[in-house]
Amino acid sequence: MQKSAVRDAIVAQLQSELSLQTRAANEAREEATSEESKSEGKYDMRGQEAAYLAEGQARQAAEIVEALTLYHGLEFAAWPVGAPAGVGAFITLESRGRPHYYFLGPRNGGLEAEVNGVAFTVVTPSSPLGRQLVGQRVGATVQLPGRGGAVSHRIVALE
Repeated sequence: MQKSAVRDAIVAQLQSELSLQTRAANEAREEATSEESKSEGKYDMRGQEAAYLAEGQARQAAEIVEALTLYHGLEFAAWPVGAPAGVGAFITLESRGRPHYYFLGPRNGGLEAEVNGVAFTVVTPSSPLGRQLVGQRVGATVQLPGRGGAVSHRIVALE
């Protein structure tokens, strides 16, 4: 997997989320400051609720900006042969003959992206799967939850 394409896909996804959060924060801020949101009584909280919403969305936008900075600064060189998994590794797991693709990133676990028709999920070292993957090598087995209990997945590639 081309690491620069992986970064580009992650960054594109984050920028899309940033645009959405920024737009939502601006709309909530406009709502909070509009004449129609002025309190009509001591129990009318529309303006205050909109202000809280705008603050939360602005905070989420700031977190996305931090994540973008981390991903832009992350080394995306080829993974050394035989090296254990760590942040920056593109990991292929296999279970029941089916491949599953993950990128071990510094932030934004759960983000899904695609490169050349290969869909992957970002996991972080602090996630349950990330904790199992860090330090493992090709051939190791990790357990993922399944419908009938834990399912074994073997690491077949680290890139």
